[in-house]
Amino acid sequence: MSQNRIRQINEEIRRELSRLIPTLKDPRISGLVSVVRVDTSGDLGLCRVYVSSLDGAKQAVKGLESAAGYLRTEIGGALGLRHTPKLQFIADDSIAQGAHILDIMNKLGETSE
Repeated sequence: MSQNRIRQINEEIRRELSRLIPTLKDPRISGLVSVVRVDTSGDLGLCRVYVSSLDGAKQAVKGLESAAGYLRTEIGGALGLRHTPKLQFIADDSIAQGAHILDIMNKLGETSE
């Protein structure tokens, strides 16, 4: 499959997951959970979804893994793909790292004044 088509599918999956995740009722998926990146294999067999959360991405990943069947079904219906890829969720702590760096910068700004 062409790289352009894979990029389009990645973006559509990311958009759908971003819409669906806030509707999940699992308590492990609390706070702000962001879909950082989506990488789909060329044969559409596997989709790696990188998620980040301020409340802990590892807990959110466990909750998302338990809801993977539901999310896969919803994505398949929304995108109209013949074969919907299996979803694999991976914790990405980039939001937490960014918040930590911002906190350090704010503290440095306070001490320099």
